[in-house]
Amino acid sequence: MTGSSEERRPLPGELRGYLDELVARTRGVCGERLVSVLAVGSLALGDYRHGRSDVDVTVVVEPTLPHSALRDLADALSHPGLHCPAPGLELVVYGADAVSRPSGGAGYLLDLNTGPLLPNRAGFDPSQSPAFWYVIDRSVARQSGFRLYGRPAREAVAAPARSEVLAALLASVREHTDGEGHLADNRVLNGCRSVVFCRTGRWTAKRAAARRIAAAEEEFRPLIEAAVRSFERPRSSPDPLPGAAVRDFLSWVRERVEEAVGQAVDEGVEQAVEEGASATDGAGAADGPGTADG
Repeated sequence: MTGSSEERRPLPGELRGYLDELVARTRGVCGERLVSVLAVGSLALGDYRHGRSDVDVTVVVEPTLPHSALRDLADALSHPGLHCPAPGLELVVYGADAVSRPSGGAGYLLDLNTGPLLPNRAGFDPSQSPAFWYVIDRSVARQSGFRLYGRPAREAVAAPARSEVLAALLASVREHTDGEGHLADNRVLNGCRSVVFCRTGRWTAKRAAARRIAAAEEEFRPLIEAAVRSFERPRSSPDPLPGAAVRDFLSWVRERVEEAVGQAVDEGVEQAVEEGASATDGAGAADGPGTADG
């Protein structure tokens, strides 16, 4: 795997061979049109738990890569043809032109889910997917993604605007509040990470975020600590969490995210007013001599 010494960090031993082969197959399909292969998600944030966490990978390619190559890549990386040692692989391919500028859209060329505990699914139409997952992933990639091959994350992926990330967080919280298809402990820990991002502007590992919120919010500490204990179990055997307590906590999370969204809107309006005033002042200064000369 390619990367400078300051970028390199230990990868879980259970994944090293798998990620080497994933990069090799991706290079084999994409050739010179491959720009970057980046580890994101829990691997990038230092909170990967084998048997529980998925492997999250972002691939950036030149936009001239043929569509047929995307299908070939999905075939080459799908489990069990390439055995995934984690519960699942969530791999997203973007065109370099799309991720070189901030965006609040999904914007992918290929969205591949595969693995022992994930149904094989390859999507090629970003209009069919909720955008918020991809905005959050690109934001994490920009901050903490590390390269397995090619250009580093900060050269390959533009940071989404804070307003776009907050809007994506709000959509994510709503999704987790509904609960369908999501483990309760993961819903709680994602909620903790969302609040920490709103307060700090930084992405942190789920368990680190949980510790911060548990320390600051005594009312929710028992639930959060129970969610962490459950998260440390295999995905197939999580601990049950009280549904009412989870809903109350996620309602509180949603309020915190909505507050952050409102504050961002206010700051954006205020900035626009200030910029408009500055432009008006500048125009007045420029017009003055002309008027006098006339």
